[in-house]
Amino acid sequence: MLEKLFSPCKIGSLEIKNRLVVSPMVCNFCTEDGNATERFISYHEEKAKGGWGLITIENYAIAPEGRGFSNMACMFDDDNMESHSELVKRIHQYDSKLVAQIFHAGRQTNHTANRGMQLLAPSPIPCPDNQEMPHEMTVSEIRQVVAKYGDAAGRLYRIGFDGVEIHGGHGYLIAQFMSSYSNKRVDEYGGVLFNRMRFVKEIIDDVRAKTSPDFPIVFRISSEEKMPGGRSIHDTVAIAMLLEQWGVNAIDVTIGTYGEDSTVPTMAVEHAWNAEASEEIKKAVQIPVMIVGRINDPIIAESVIRSGKADMIVMGRGSLADPYLPAKAKSGDFDAIRQCIGCMQGCIGRLGAGPIACLVNPQLGFESEVIEKTANPKTVWVIGAGPAGIEAARAAALSGHKVTLFEKRNRLGGQFTLAAYSLMKGELSTYAAWAKGELSRLGVDVKLNTGFTADMAAGGKPDTVIVATGSVPFIPDSIQINSDMTLGDKTLGDMTLSAQDLLDGYGEPGKKCAVLGGGLVGIETAIYLGWLGRDVTVYEMLPQIAPGVEVALLPHLLNLLDKYNVKVITDALVEKIDGGTVTFNISGKQESSLYDTVVLAFGAKSENALADSLKGIVNEVKVVGDAHSPKMALDATREGFVAGSTLD
Repeated sequence: MLEKLFSPCKIGSLEIKNRLVVSPMVCNFCTEDGNATERFISYHEEKAKGGWGLITIENYAIAPEGRGFSNMACMFDDDNMESHSELVKRIHQYDSKLVAQIFHAGRQTNHTANRGMQLLAPSPIPCPDNQEMPHEMTVSEIRQVVAKYGDAAGRLYRIGFDGVEIHGGHGYLIAQFMSSYSNKRVDEYGGVLFNRMRFVKEIIDDVRAKTSPDFPIVFRISSEEKMPGGRSIHDTVAIAMLLEQWGVNAIDVTIGTYGEDSTVPTMAVEHAWNAEASEEIKKAVQIPVMIVGRINDPIIAESVIRSGKADMIVMGRGSLADPYLPAKAKSGDFDAIRQCIGCMQGCIGRLGAGPIACLVNPQLGFESEVIEKTANPKTVWVIGAGPAGIEAARAAALSGHKVTLFEKRNRLGGQFTLAAYSLMKGELSTYAAWAKGELSRLGVDVKLNTGFTADMAAGGKPDTVIVATGSVPFIPDSIQINSDMTLGDKTLGDMTLSAQDLLDGYGEPGKKCAVLGGGLVGIETAIYLGWLGRDVTVYEMLPQIAPGVEVALLPHLLNLLDKYNVKVITDALVEKIDGGTVTFNISGKQESSLYDTVVLAFGAKSENALADSLKGIVNEVKVVGDAHSPKMALDATREGFVAGSTLD
């Protein structure tokens, strides 16, 4: 079925065993000096074990001032070579090929990331995100940076890399020169397209001179910049023709630039959304064309190649979620593939603050911590099958313990699966579907529709109970409630229910709905109600809605609020709920409104009473996930996994 995906291909003289490429994604696993750590090497080695044909190692900074991240890889000094040569040896054990991306951030960095050095750019225009004024490079400085690209490539060539990828995408320094959006020069490096490409040609020539004639050069380029005055696909096709003429061996087609939200697309974006752009480029060149952009399924990857849109498929987050995706796909074990869900919580959400992580793969970044089978297996009961409980059960089973997972509902996933009912988030359910098969394979006894009590523990005598009972909706004490409402898996009254219960089908929303709380849960619930044709108003006590929401997701949410005519009122403090009548203090003025349905989305509080009831009955009790404290699913999966793998 995947004949094209698993056929060999060539980049220049380099033969690659399949068409699956690991995208260069910064992980921040290196030292502050940019040297490879064991964590960095093991992280990439796991992908080689998993069968990826080509692994692109991310963003080697070619100059100190060009660093864009705190602990990124560097290759601007001979001292960087030794540690990264060990990476090459480890990857080559598994018949995967290794390309290093060489990179200079230009204006798209800041004084924290590059240790206070002067930012460089073709023109003195700040990056729309970082907002720091760069220095306009002189011709002499341009030539110095060109030489640094070649020097970095030469070092990588000497330590055994199979090729280099020149990063000309995402608005970094090379892209800044190529685009009239960021390049306002009037010398030989500015103006018409050919002049703006001069910097690129000089880099290609210098890289070629300092490596070898048959050393593969890949060029990464954004198909479109999606900024006013930025490059369009028509500009990019023309650039691709020049790149081929100048000796580039393959083109890696990405999209976007800083200041807009398409570079790393969220789950709100359709699959393979950049493939039409790569098809246009492929029509104009004879060299291989790679495509990246929301391709997380090998069957979709095969379809892109068969339809002639690209020659190779680049997966970044797909390789984070499951480094063994190629091996599983090749064997036809599609159910076992742990797909990226596009949540952005760990890969992008953590990138600015330190090392990356992955919600669905809590072992990311901890690949060297091999789980050994215990010599003293325990009877382990996990209560609650949300993300924390799933990972606790999985890790305990991997460690060799006898595991039973109890869940009061009729399905795995807890509130995480409920979130999949929101528009744009259907892929969240793929995690629970994968977990069902994985737990079965590991021999975990999953008991659905089974509430748990302390008496059951007294009778069954487990060695360890891991409490992952999650959270329940929270209502601030300051709100006066004049109806008989209780929290749980049922409506809170004839007119009032929690957002969770609404999504779970426990209540039929009326025509006119109020959603109390404008965080992510409240906004997604309001959009869901608007999609159902209800008249919806969201009330949020803060000046703005959706605080803390991933920046790339927010525009999609705002567009859907507008599309479904959802009204939003901020600075609105709820004072009283009396049936369907809600009284607010809005900017100091008291107002009351009557609704058919009132949906509570104030947040959550831990549900962990079970832990106290188990004291004196079970020797070891661990509390994880929201039951310990409300948290992001990213943190819950890691917390659960650690708890399940540290029981001895």
